[in-house]
Amino acid sequence: MQLEIRPDPAEVGRARRWARSRLAGSGIEVDEPLAETLILLVSELVTNAVVHTGCPAVLRLSLPEKTTETATVRLEVADASTRAPVPRWVDGEATGGRGLALVDGLADRWGWSPEGAGKRIWCELDRCSAAADRAAACMGGALPTYQGYEGVAYEAV
Repeated sequence: MQLEIRPDPAEVGRARRWARSRLAGSGIEVDEPLAETLILLVSELVTNAVVHTGCPAVLRLSLPEKTTETATVRLEVADASTRAPVPRWVDGEATGGRGLALVDGLADRWGWSPEGAGKRIWCELDRCSAAADRAAACMGGALPTYQGYEGVAYEAV
């Protein structure tokens, strides 16, 4: 399933609403941690496409028809810019520049590849169990460590 995105910041909210509406048939509850993380990743990747390219984009979401305890959800955003995504290091006063660091910290895997005259950025989330602490459950009890982003704080508002 996919959604066409115009190069307009208002599209970010529409993309989040669209992604939430797609969760209903997948067996992923909108209030479970996997869904909340997915919506945050949609927001970050669509924002990057809208703000940094000024081009239309396409949001693709691959949800399993019936979610099992080990289902993988894949999110992709394709745009017409050939510019590679580059994680940035920003100081504590900057109001932006943390999007890819956030994607790196929240997704189980992410990457990008050239696509036609543009590129596709993707990320995947694994649903390992229904445990409240998704990260601990997926890592066998060990919390993940994120190298290269020391001193970066994330706050959900």
